Amino acid sequence: MKRLLYESLLAWKSDPDRKPLILEGARQVGKTWLLTEFGQNEFDNLVYVNCHDDPVAQNLFAMDLKVDRILRDVEALTGHHVEAGRTLLFFDEIQEAPQGLASLKYFCEQARELHVVVAGSLLGVTHRTGESYPVGKVDLLRLYPMTFIEFLWAMDNELLAQMVMRCDWQGMRNLDAKFQDLLRQYYYVGGMPEAVLSYVTRHELARVRDIQDQIITAYINDMAKHTTSITDRIRLVWQSIPAQLAKENKKFIYGALRKGGRARDFETAIQWLVDAGLVHRVHRCKVPEVPLKFSEDFDAFKLYLLDVGLLGALAGVEARQILLSNEIFGQYRGAFTENYVYQQLCIRDKLPICYYSKDNAQVEVDFVMQLPQRILPIEVKAEINVKSKSLSQFVNIDYASLGLKGLRCSMLPYVDQGWMENIPLYAIEGYIQRESLSSKVVKSVDS
Repeated sequence: MKRLLYESLLAWKSDPDRKPLILEGARQVGKTWLLTEFGQNEFDNLVYVNCHDDPVAQNLFAMDLKVDRILRDVEALTGHHVEAGRTLLFFDEIQEAPQGLASLKYFCEQARELHVVVAGSLLGVTHRTGESYPVGKVDLLRLYPMTFIEFLWAMDNELLAQMVMRCDWQGMRNLDAKFQDLLRQYYYVGGMPEAVLSYVTRHELARVRDIQDQIITAYINDMAKHTTSITDRIRLVWQSIPAQLAKENKKFIYGALRKGGRARDFETAIQWLVDAGLVHRVHRCKVPEVPLKFSEDFDAFKLYLLDVGLLGALAGVEARQILLSNEIFGQYRGAFTENYVYQQLCIRDKLPICYYSKDNAQVEVDFVMQLPQRILPIEVKAEINVKSKSLSQFVNIDYASLGLKGLRCSMLPYVDQGWMENIPLYAIEGYIQRESLSSKVVKSVDS
């Protein structure tokens, strides 16, 4: 399967100032597969060390953090020579090896010529108790579930993917029925690589749902493994997300979890889910001005699942409701559609995203995104019925002095109305790509 992040890995490989690379991401989003594919395709030799359930691998860094000694032990363990410029050295499940992350500081300082990559779960990489993080000594990339473009690639629809990425509005209008059908399939299958691969090779919807249920079960088991004291609260938040998103106002309500529930009761549980990469928290912004971070309201937020396919599985939505009827675009009040749109937006993790609403809730804009050159207010509509005054009020009246131009994503074809552009839902990734060309691919961790 083809992943968008592959191009970022190529850029990292050729960068003379590269540092050891940490590939972050939630469990089962394809980190191991991507780095293995990269190593096999772009290097003469891939030296792979899996630190999970391997005491020898886990103890590679226990004695000391001397790079020469670590490399010698790696070669003894794998039977492969590590050669600068020709070898990709890949430590997988790095969180399982004490001092594994800390060793990257010394790889950076003493063996910069080597290509070293590590992968691990977000919780394990960012919350390693008692171990110093190699701040300023590593490059970071984050892998998310597959986007709609990547789904098109997997479905052997390269030309359709190119059409979206080029923002070929007329071509998409001509093939609108085909795109809508593929979008429905993506809503059901989602972007977890194992589910996509199964669907592409076997086309068995029941098997896809089985895989999604297994992934959800694995996540729930992780909740118990890492957080015995607040496991029940984490599960409560997790299970509530479909219902929270089904509300007209999708703002997260603590009282929906438990009568009288408050932030102090569930904040730690929510943060655990965010840190694990299983949910995305989108705060309200008070003013749509750069930088958005300065106007975030931390008391008001929405939660989205990491993957729209897992949202369907968690909610128990049947395949026929997504693939054979319009229920998915109407009955569920945009829950799937908003989650889908955010899933396509968040892969550009250097671009801040909030939502906007007035205190009286009479005006709400689904997303407000800070692009390199402008603030982009985004309205999401699940149907062709796009009547709504909020975006017009926001752009033309409340913040007319800012000269904003809005974006509406709906099931209607492209049209430019001057103050706002309407694009089909399946084109959001291409549109944002076009509008954010100046953003960097690899980010370095600064001190």
